[in-house]
Amino acid sequence: MTPVHFSFSSAFILGLMGLTFHRTHLLSALLCLEGMMLSLFIALALWALQFEMTGFSAAPMLLLAFSACEASAGLALLVATARTHGTDRLQNLNLLQC
Repeated sequence: MTPVHFSFSSAFILGLMGLTFHRTHLLSALLCLEGMMLSLFIALALWALQFEMTGFSAAPMLLLAFSACEASAGLALLVATARTHGTDRLQNLNLLQC
């Protein structure tokens, strides 16, 4: 495994571990998701450049567009929960409560 592949794999794994172990605030969960998406974007872009696949060069941009949509939806949910519950702590959110 090259150092570049190791660094992007470790960045993805660190984002995944942060998402699973530090689930106290919604903002920290969203930041971990964005870190995972960023590492996937850079890995896909470097993979397309390394193998000189011009047909696959649109995939990283599509992933980046989906990541931006995910970030905007996450921030909208963060604002909505902060307005209704007064905090972004995930323990205070109850999905069964109306």
